[in-house]
Amino acid sequence: MNIEINWLAVVFATCAGMVVAGTWYSKAFGEQWRKLTGVTAADSKRAGSTPLVLTLLANFTTACLLAAAISVFAAQLDSSMIMTSLLVGFFSWLGFSATTLLTHNAFELKNPKLTLINSGYQLTLFLLMALVIGLFGA
Repeated sequence: MNIEINWLAVVFATCAGMVVAGTWYSKAFGEQWRKLTGVTAADSKRAGSTPLVLTLLANFTTACLLAAAISVFAAQLDSSMIMTSLLVGFFSWLGFSATTLLTHNAFELKNPKLTLINSGYQLTLFLLMALVIGLFGA
């Protein structure tokens, strides 16, 4: 089996992921997220660029792994590349991200609203990245 990764797709998926993160945690749910976490704007400013750099690295890693998984499944399935990509994105989110986040947040007694905000972000991230990769043909 040959795993083919389209590196341009990975770069675009990573960029799309950064847009999702910025939009999700600033415009869409930023105020609610800050209230639920207790992270203030001043806290974020003190953290500097470290969270952004870590998010960039995490998004790049996620895009690489999604591209590899999509490549494997696309080679095995006789279905639309877009549908295959979205299914891989969804099941990757469900199997790795959603379950891990739910477990951690349950034991840390986090507010369920925070779990929904963060899990919704992860679902949006995985699906958008998978879609971008699928549009490039893996």
